[in-house]
Amino acid sequence: MNTHLSDPSQTPFEREIAERLVDVLQLEIAPEEIDPLAPLFVEGLGLDSIDALEVALMISRAYGVTLSSDDPNSRDIFASLRALATHVTVMRPAG
Repeated sequence: MNTHLSDPSQTPFEREIAERLVDVLQLEIAPEEIDPLAPLFVEGLGLDSIDALEVALMISRAYGVTLSSDDPNSRDIFASLRALATHVTVMRPAG
């Protein structure tokens, strides 16, 4: 059984993305305090649509993965730090 999806501790890649989120969005929280399973928007970190654009730009620049607001899976991709990190890992260009 894969417990990774229910593990509340951050993976190294999730920590890396969390550090970038805190930096780009100027969040007043330490990267390690971001629960990888908590929602990124509304009741979680409280991000909004402008933040989503900034996150998408950061992901594109840092990892070469394009996130589009018209992607039918965007709600799932941005659901949590874990979901975002998983999507980037899967879609990241090799090399």
